[in-house]
Amino acid sequence: MKTGSSRKIEAVQNTCRIIECLRNAGGAGVTEISNELDFAKSAVHGHLMTLCDEGYVVKNGHTYSLSLRFLEISEEVKSEIVDHKIVKEEVMHLAEETGEVVHFGVEEEGRIVYLSKARGEVAVETASRVGSRMPIHSTSLGKAILAELPAERSRQVIKRHELSKKTSQTITDSKRLQENIKKTHQRGYAIDDEENIRGVRCIGVAVSGPDTDVMGALSISGPSKRMTDERMKTELYELIAQAANVIEVNSRYS
Repeated sequence: MKTGSSRKIEAVQNTCRIIECLRNAGGAGVTEISNELDFAKSAVHGHLMTLCDEGYVVKNGHTYSLSLRFLEISEEVKSEIVDHKIVKEEVMHLAEETGEVVHFGVEEEGRIVYLSKARGEVAVETASRVGSRMPIHSTSLGKAILAELPAERSRQVIKRHELSKKTSQTITDSKRLQENIKKTHQRGYAIDDEENIRGVRCIGVAVSGPDTDVMGALSISGPSKRMTDERMKTELYELIAQAANVIEVNSRYS
């Protein structure tokens, strides 16, 4: 164990790296993991055996894979944040009504994490998936959440990570971002103006919890030609605001 202001247990760190390796590879053997992480085979084998005994990894021949125990954990985590059944229903309903891609996401450690996603009939294909993490400054989900946080909290979240440039449209200046967030708060919805994916625009609306804290946000994404300012201001804002309200009301009584 390392001493100091930040104590870390190396064995736990190594276990986490092995889990990530299995996740990225979709399953792997001892030799493959050993080569990928530059760990001794005996150490890798010991970690895997422990994970198998605890039910977090399953073995099929010489291949190890993450078990469905992680699915159980993820469902429990999601249910602690929001009524996931209601969120999923509203996300699917929005996708059906608009024909576009719809996401629900939350902020964690200065990133946006997708908890739900649905695609409408004319939706563009995106690489996003449930569980993936995205920059908070370049997404409509992130800016919608930031706009509803107390000013100091919003600044703290922004400072956690570099304002990386995803496209030529990405706002990478903190002052400009704060001005954009202020406009978002006044307008009632956030806009990702091709800031995360070139050719794709998004509208995002925050979802508040029973105690007025921000639970997360909803977004609708589509090709720039379809996601016009007029469409977002009228049709899409009305639909996404209604969906957010449904989630908020149900959360108060769940």
